[in-house]
Amino acid sequence: MKNLHLIEHPLIRHKMARLRDKETPMAEFRRLIDDIGLLMSYEVTRELSTVPVEVETPVGRAQCNRLAKVPVLVTILRAGIGMLNSFMQLLPESPVGFLGMQRNEETLQPESYFSKIPSAARTHPVILIDPMLATGGSADAAIAHLHANGVHDVVFVCLLAAPEGVKALNAKHPELQIYTAALDDRLNEHGFIVPGLGDAGDRVFGTGTDDIR
Repeated sequence: MKNLHLIEHPLIRHKMARLRDKETPMAEFRRLIDDIGLLMSYEVTRELSTVPVEVETPVGRAQCNRLAKVPVLVTILRAGIGMLNSFMQLLPESPVGFLGMQRNEETLQPESYFSKIPSAARTHPVILIDPMLATGGSADAAIAHLHANGVHDVVFVCLLAAPEGVKALNAKHPELQIYTAALDDRLNEHGFIVPGLGDAGDRVFGTGTDDIR
């Protein structure tokens, strides 16, 4: 599969095991997503451009580097919010945008129902965040929406990806770089990633949970 970056690290594998476990409670699930997102963020930002600068230290002048352009963070609602904080920790100066995607019941295609994208996204690199890449429909629609609004320098970040979703994005957006912590086996007949981790949004926000004490 093209342009797929599988981020492998012992700590990521360790935390993913607990994240997948159906017995992991909501509070720990949230913490684990945050931990894994932070570990992933180092690799996702590896190719950001820098410019040379000179700074004054307490004992002299040092030749250093700073980001040429701070990236814009865009998360797909709602599950993407669970990963957003980890990237904001690493990139506290980054503007943040939100995209809400839902299925049109007539066309059965995903479409945007909410869009709040910083204007800087048109001139700065964009990190698009969504925990699950299943069929690729929502990610494709989100990227197409960004492109239609003048945003073109985009990378996509997810916790889990299915081969079907990666292939779909490769076909629709052949230059898109995809970063994931795990490439799973397949989609089942309901479009869920197998073995996956269930519905990330439900597990982050507690829909249907009985974890409240």
